[in-house]
Amino acid sequence: MGTDNLYWKKKDRASKRKSKNRGKPLPSFLIVCEGEKTEPNYFRSFRLSSAHVKPVGCGRNTVSLVKKAIEIREKAKINDEIYDQVWCVFDRDSFSPQNFNEAIVLAGREGIKAAYSNEAFELWYLLHFNYYDSAFPREKYQKMLSKLLNHSYDKKSRSMYKELFEKQESAIKNAKKLLNSYKPHNPDKDNPSTTVHKLVSELNKYLSTGR
Repeated sequence: MGTDNLYWKKKDRASKRKSKNRGKPLPSFLIVCEGEKTEPNYFRSFRLSSAHVKPVGCGRNTVSLVKKAIEIREKAKINDEIYDQVWCVFDRDSFSPQNFNEAIVLAGREGIKAAYSNEAFELWYLLHFNYYDSAFPREKYQKMLSKLLNHSYDKKSRSMYKELFEKQESAIKNAKKLLNSYKPHNPDKDNPSTTVHKLVSELNKYLSTGR
């Protein structure tokens, strides 16, 4: 984590220098993730030309993850680093409904956006291939993905964004349809569901030409 933090500090400074030279700061995203590899590797793969993204893998979950995002944001402010958007990426998993819902409420109260998945982030990957509206154990996600990918799915993979890019439009459509099928919304009970597509759609506004 120390080396990773140093990398992002250098990248932040470089981005600021470039934006100062142009006279206008680049929009910036802070994406604080529950997973230390899966989600950060995915969001780090977005090739953005007009925004700066800092994915952080914390190894925390629900409420503690949101609190960590607040801490990172506030520390950044001390150094005059302002994030235009702050997102928390976390899963329902087997956490209590109270903790899961409380995390979403706390995030909203703090102006932080939640890209949650019920039950796990890999649901977002699965939606690239098919529309799923029936709940199934998250333990099956890896086996299902391995079959769809035609190779063993690796949670630490750095290539998932590239592998799935051509199907991303379908994933966004499926995720929207799935989320809209729940009326009223109840995040901890809406299984399966995800709002990861909302973050992806925001990032896509700043994609470089050809991705």
